[in-house]
Amino acid sequence: MFSSSDRSEIVFFDVETTFVPGQGRVILEFGAIRVCPWKLVELDHYSTLIRPLDLSLISTLLDRNNGINKDKVTSSPTFSEIADKVYDILQGRIWAGHNILGFDCLRIRDAFEEINRPPPEPKDTIDTWPLLTQRFGKRAGNMKMATLADYFGLGDQTHRSLDDVRMNLEVLKYCATVLFLESSFPDMFWVSPNGSADFIDPDEVSIPSINVSLTRFYHGTQTIHIMHKDMTLQLCCSHLKVRFGISAKFVDYAGSPRLNFVVDATPNLCEVLDACDSLAQRLSEDSGSSSEWRPLVTRNAGFSPIVRLNIRTVTDGSVTKWVTEIHGKEFSTSPQKLVFSGLDIVELEALFTPGTYVDAYFSLEPYDYKQNAGIRLVAKKLIIHSN
Repeated sequence: MFSSSDRSEIVFFDVETTFVPGQGRVILEFGAIRVCPWKLVELDHYSTLIRPLDLSLISTLLDRNNGINKDKVTSSPTFSEIADKVYDILQGRIWAGHNILGFDCLRIRDAFEEINRPPPEPKDTIDTWPLLTQRFGKRAGNMKMATLADYFGLGDQTHRSLDDVRMNLEVLKYCATVLFLESSFPDMFWVSPNGSADFIDPDEVSIPSINVSLTRFYHGTQTIHIMHKDMTLQLCCSHLKVRFGISAKFVDYAGSPRLNFVVDATPNLCEVLDACDSLAQRLSEDSGSSSEWRPLVTRNAGFSPIVRLNIRTVTDGSVTKWVTEIHGKEFSTSPQKLVFSGLDIVELEALFTPGTYVDAYFSLEPYDYKQNAGIRLVAKKLIIHSN
C-alpha cells in the first residue's frame, strides 16, 4: 500500500499512545490514509500496532475499549521495523490531522530520534483543530474530534488510528460544505428570531413563541449552544443605532485584541436576548458554575436598553487581522466589503461613530472567565450605513 510516488497528495495520519511515568508518551499505533487533494477521496491506507523495544513500558497496559491491549501490542512490529514505511508515507507530502502540530508530529519526531534516524519532513501541514476552530467557530462545542463527529452525526470516535483519520476527513468535508453554503447563501443560512431566513428588522417581528421555540440545547465542556429549530441560533438585525463607538480592550485570554461597540436594543430584540440569557444562565448554573452572571441587555434608569456587539479578531504569530466581515453601504447601492490596510483601530473608530446605523449578523457565544459568565454577541458580518 502507499505505492504512489506523488508527493502532492495529502496524508491524514494519527498515532495512538499510552503515557508511561518517567518516559512520557509511547506510540502504540500508527495509521494513515493517502488522499487526493483535488477530490478529497481516500486513495490508500496503512495502519499497524507498534511494540515498544522495552516491553516493561507496557507491562501495566490495560485492555482498552478500542481493542488495543498488551497481547496485541506485544505481537506487533517495533517502530524500527516499520520506520521505512512510515518515512515513505510521510516524507515530502502534505500532513493533515486533528491537533497534529501539538501532538502527533511531535510523537513521530521523537520515535525517529529514538532509533537515531532523521525524521520525515512535510511539504506542508493542515492541522484541522485550529483551522476549524477559526473557520467553523465554536458551534460544535470544544472542537475535539469526538465532539465534531457527534455534531454531524458520524458516530462515536473509536480512538483507533485508521478509524480516526477517516473520521477526520469526513468531519473536514462536512465543515467545508456548511461553510461553502453559508458563504454562498448568507441570507438563507442566518436564522432570524421568528424562524425565517429573511433579513429582518426586530421591531417588525412578532416573537410570542420564543420561549417554547428554543427547545434544543447542547452543553459542551466549555460552551453552551442555544439551538433554534435544530440550528445554532444566529440573529440578523437591520438598522441598529450605534450608541457608543469602538472600544478596544487588549485583554483577550487568547492574546487577541477585543473590540466592541454599543447599540440601542429594540423591544423585540430585547425579548429574544432575554429569553436566550435566561436559558443559558440556567444551563450554566446546572453545570455547577459559581461565576457571576452578566446579563446580555444593559438597562439603566432613564435610558434605552443597550447591547454590546463584539468584533472578532485573530492573531497568527505577530499578525492580527479582522475575522468579522465589515461592509459599507451608501444610500440605495449594494454593500461593498471594506478592505483594511491592517489592524488599524483608528480606521474603525471613524466608521462606528455614535448615531451611525448598522445591519448586524451575529451569533451568541457563552463565556465563563475569571468568575464572570454570560453571553457575548459576536458579529459575523456588519454593514455600516453612510450618514
